[in-house]
Amino acid sequence: MSKLFDISKFDSYKEDNRREVKKANGGLPLALWESYSSFANTYGGVIILGIKELDDKSWKTTGLKAADKEKLLDNFWNLIHNSQKVNINLLSENDVEVYEVGEDLIIVIYVPMAKREQKPVFINNNMFGGTFRRDHSGDYHCTRLQVKAMLRDQTDNTMDMEVLDDALMEDLNKETIQGYRNRHRTLKAGHPFERLDDTEYLRSIGAAAISDVDKQLHPTAAGMLMFGNEYNIVRHFPEYFLDYREVLDPTIRWTDRLQSSSGEWSGNICDFYFRVYNKITKDIKVPFKTKGGDRIDDTPVHEALREALANCLINTDFYGVRGVVIRKEPDKIIMENPGYSRTGKDQMRKGGVSDPRNKTLMKMFNLINIGERAGSGVPNIFNVWEDEGWIEPAIEEQFDPDRMILTLEFRKKQAKKATEKSDRKKATEKSDRKKVTKNTQEQYEQILTFMRLDTWYKASDLVEVLGVKETRTKELLRALVAGGKIIDNGVTKGRCYKKL
Repeated sequence: MSKLFDISKFDSYKEDNRREVKKANGGLPLALWESYSSFANTYGGVIILGIKELDDKSWKTTGLKAADKEKLLDNFWNLIHNSQKVNINLLSENDVEVYEVGEDLIIVIYVPMAKREQKPVFINNNMFGGTFRRDHSGDYHCTRLQVKAMLRDQTDNTMDMEVLDDALMEDLNKETIQGYRNRHRTLKAGHPFERLDDTEYLRSIGAAAISDVDKQLHPTAAGMLMFGNEYNIVRHFPEYFLDYREVLDPTIRWTDRLQSSSGEWSGNICDFYFRVYNKITKDIKVPFKTKGGDRIDDTPVHEALREALANCLINTDFYGVRGVVIRKEPDKIIMENPGYSRTGKDQMRKGGVSDPRNKTLMKMFNLINIGERAGSGVPNIFNVWEDEGWIEPAIEEQFDPDRMILTLEFRKKQAKKATEKSDRKKATEKSDRKKVTKNTQEQYEQILTFMRLDTWYKASDLVEVLGVKETRTKELLRALVAGGKIIDNGVTKGRCYKKL
């Protein structure tokens, strides 16, 4: 957390999604507690008392003195230990520091990211009305759906372990179960589960369990998701939806599409995984290699794509909205799933911590040699892309609704640089031919002044700033991308922009 604030860099700081400043001249500001909740429920951050933000986004001290310090700190610690104000205190005395800036004092409060079992962190004894999150534009109220998602993630028993008391074993798709068992048998010949009948086999892998209600065997949530038919799955998970979209020809809306709700196939996770995996890997070049006289048609890229697709499904919040979307384009694959990262995006990238949202689904994939449990899956994907010389994968986390997006591009880094250079050259040539009006230039400057470094913005975030329609805003943003002033995240739906 200490990297978020360094007093020697005071003059270079601006407010962003990890830093918030408050005047605090008349005492502790009420909005401090909203920021505490929002930082705790997102990625952590610092709240700095005794500073105001000027029109140019720079900071200026507000005149706090030594006499103010003790009163503010006493009040702060009294309130943060008051469960009627904050449901949980995440701080120790080491998380609060006092600095001198010129003749004034500032108080820096470091708020850590709460663990999933501590969320939601809320204020004023009001879980649904007092839970906040942080994005680039500040603190915002969490919806009831977001709060419920945090509550579901609190327990060590994941959502997919639930026994579905009103579901029958006959609701599961026998063909999918046999296909899964055949793969398991082929990959792990002689496995102890091999001799079990289907009922005992499903119970052993976590797809079925004895209900506490009627003491009978019923499918678990994981069993229903993995092996059920879509029309039965949606009875238990109304928002359940799996969607594969292939857009290889820009003149055609879809060159291929696979949806769980089509009624043409089972619509369950197991069948979706194998159908989609075959589609996203059919264009991967396989070098000629043999082992024991047999050709090996597998590469690290294939393994990474298996990991990425399984990770997307295993970490989906199946109560979340908008469903799982896998999109294949000529030079990239984009995987989206409902739900925020339980470990945090940074930890997910570093690896070493495995905390799947659906532990039983992970077990089922592991049994057929898909996925791993060491928390090294995502770092491995990054390593494979690095070895191939491709553009680094991008992980994006969106809130309201919660959504994780992984973008895997198959373009070489050098090719991207060459393309960006060519785009800048074309933009320069175009601007030489067409004079930019004074009004347009002012709008460019408004965008660049408003944007903060290391923060992504949607076009809709800038509409009010510019006072123009969203179509005009997107036109201005495209021009700034072409001019090398900002970059975009390369996706069509949900495109965001960041200042360079």
